[in-house]
Amino acid sequence: MKAAFLPDRGVVKVAGDDARDFLHGIVSADILALTPGVARFCALLSPQGKILADFLVVEAPAAQGGGFFLDVPRAIAATVVARLNLYKLRSRVIVEDLSEVLGVLAAWGGEGATALGLAYADPRLPALGMRVMTPPHRAADVAADLGAQLCDARDYAAHRIALGVPQGGADFSYGDAFPHEADMDQLGGIDFAKGCYVGQEVVSRMEHRGNARTRTVPVRYTGAAPAAGSTVTAGERQIGTMGSAAGGRGLALLRLDRLADALSRGERLFAGDVPIEASKPDWAHFSFPGNARAAE
Repeated sequence: MKAAFLPDRGVVKVAGDDARDFLHGIVSADILALTPGVARFCALLSPQGKILADFLVVEAPAAQGGGFFLDVPRAIAATVVARLNLYKLRSRVIVEDLSEVLGVLAAWGGEGATALGLAYADPRLPALGMRVMTPPHRAADVAADLGAQLCDARDYAAHRIALGVPQGGADFSYGDAFPHEADMDQLGGIDFAKGCYVGQEVVSRMEHRGNARTRTVPVRYTGAAPAAGSTVTAGERQIGTMGSAAGGRGLALLRLDRLADALSRGERLFAGDVPIEASKPDWAHFSFPGNARAAE
């Protein structure tokens, strides 16, 4: 088992008598059914249905003080707090950015348990393992308690990329991508059975019409990694944007209709000047040109 403290993750706490109903009414996942120690993957959306922030939310047991803890990208933690406070109105909730004192450790590739922090399975994919909210200086203790080898955060990033799981800010831009484009519908980040929340009508319409033309998909390359943000082209046509990459694997946000046209013409894909090959994540169930899977 491996573990890595993730310095790019922060923690936001939402507590108070109305915390559960408050979060349920504004995020894309079902918070009413959430139980302590179990996490949900969800997003805050704009009224136009674009992702403003995505995060994991977990409820702390009453013995640990209760409340809901959001595992968020640290770069947007303050933005998340501001957005939640904007929606708070008269709700009896307190929103705090705890990123200076709490961080997130990820552990994968084995089984383990620890009481040294708030631990929860990553709800997106079993292969992503588990996470623990802990003070940064306790990361080594948590890893040892799990029986895990403490690694660099880049090792976890390479693991995530190899699995084909997008990361906000690296593989898609906040305020610009719809949940379907970030594969949130494939990774349990959207509850299509729950009631109204901000942006819900747009997301539901996209789901029922099945018209998500753009997806974040795995790519392979040889040699030096393509630069993040580089344009993906086929022939003379732009079909997408390169995201994160490591060890011959990467992620790219691609127009699938344009990818299909390129494949039908036998055109190669390039991210900048680096040749790439696109595939479908082996956990995904959306339609993909040629249906090539990442594990093949």
